[in-house]
Amino acid sequence: MEPDTANAIGATDNSSGDREAIRRELTSTGALRAGVIVAPALSAVFATFDGETGHYRGTTIDMAQALALQLGVTLEIVNFPNSGACTDALESGQIDVSFMPVDDERRKRVAFGPAYYILESTYLVTGSSGITSLAGVDREDVRVVGIANTTTIRSSARTLTKTTPAPAESIAEAVERMLTGKADALALSRDAFQTLLPQLPGARVLDGGFQSTGIAIAVGPGKPSALSCVSVFMDAAKKSGLVRHALDDAGFANEPVAPLSR
Repeated sequence: MEPDTANAIGATDNSSGDREAIRRELTSTGALRAGVIVAPALSAVFATFDGETGHYRGTTIDMAQALALQLGVTLEIVNFPNSGACTDALESGQIDVSFMPVDDERRKRVAFGPAYYILESTYLVTGSSGITSLAGVDREDVRVVGIANTTTIRSSARTLTKTTPAPAESIAEAVERMLTGKADALALSRDAFQTLLPQLPGARVLDGGFQSTGIAIAVGPGKPSALSCVSVFMDAAKKSGLVRHALDDAGFANEPVAPLSR
């Protein structure tokens, strides 16, 4: 993230809520605790983490840094193996803000601001499976894996009629199942496959998809001032080019930014 890009967003003004209410709801510890989902490779929502250097990288990292800078507080990154665990932490107040795919089940638990990216979920299949279409995944003998407690695995389960996706706790675990012949198809967002595909020789990404939804900024329930603040931030981040730059920096220059909120 370039500091000038973050500064171009400008400080949050009174239109996004009383500053004391924002402090109480969004930065009660004196820092911004941002939850991110860590995976072996980048996507529009997944970040990577280098255990040796302690360095995070990804679109969500850039946006969290910009929000903390705008609020004038320290950023604390908290990482999770999947968006389900991240949702749990946001709902319970263990973190203050996150970025995750939107679905009806999750709307009951956290409050969503504007989306910054529209994802399409599909399947990555092994070369040995012989699967060439979405319809080919829906067979009793096909072993499908998805990430536990995520919108993608819930959608996959709703649309499959002859097989059921098995949950993995992390992207790394799901990839390992594919590599070791314990799964034939992986349900995930198409953008994630762009960086995961090199790790799975012979695999292919199927055309079409079984879900389309936004990846949005989110805060915990019952925090109207925090929601107003992050909503203003995200719309400004899309207008200023911050989101575009963050996607580009993560290697997704051809992926479009979600439209502005109306």
